[in-house]
Amino acid sequence: MKTKLYHANTRGKADYGWLKANFSFSFGNYYNPNREQFGMLRVLNDDTIDGGTGFGTHSHANMEIITIPLEGGLKHKDSMGNEGIIRFGEVQVMSAGKGIEHSEMNASQNDPAKTLQLWVFPEKEGVKPRYDQKSFDIENQINTFVNIVSPKNKNDGNALWVYQQTFFNLGIFEKDKTSTYKINIPENGVYLFLIDGEIEIENQILKKRDAIGIIDFEHFDFKIISTAKILLVEVPMH
Repeated sequence: MKTKLYHANTRGKADYGWLKANFSFSFGNYYNPNREQFGMLRVLNDDTIDGGTGFGTHSHANMEIITIPLEGGLKHKDSMGNEGIIRFGEVQVMSAGKGIEHSEMNASQNDPAKTLQLWVFPEKEGVKPRYDQKSFDIENQINTFVNIVSPKNKNDGNALWVYQQTFFNLGIFEKDKTSTYKINIPENGVYLFLIDGEIEIENQILKKRDAIGIIDFEHFDFKIISTAKILLVEVPMH
């Protein structure tokens, strides 16, 4: 097993007034040659968007885009005709494929929205764009991971799916619990992002917004030091 710890305060940052962003990987004006991606995981942006603002219409292509609201909601509109709001407890996926345009605006005029947005390179390019969203009851499934995204060919119908052999899991774990994660695909790695709380992995302590990359393993254990909310992304490394 090989691990690499990434402290929250070493992420890239941007403050545009209406948007305060933290970048786990090179993005926009932030470039770090040592943090371009983790395997096929290209983007993990931790955004706070002021009320009444957001991202106007812009385009994407050949990327799997997963959005997870942490507080508040985003109003979504795209060139496929989808329009609506995703809120805390929901997850949104978009396969940009051969090309899509969309906008993401804070659904509130007053309160900030906090979101995580992740991009994964697809295993297949040029596909027809697609959109989906779903609500997940993470809060009532304590001390276990809930699979929120998985590959189309390995999906049990309970999770959203994307065009890549990646598995996204969310979980809330209570203090003093110990749990184990087993890899789904042996060649994959794991990028674990600690949304909140404090945990221990391989004698390394992670605090709020820290992350750890883990490769070359079959399973690993983690201990909860204080109640934790965890996003775990299993992703191909090549």
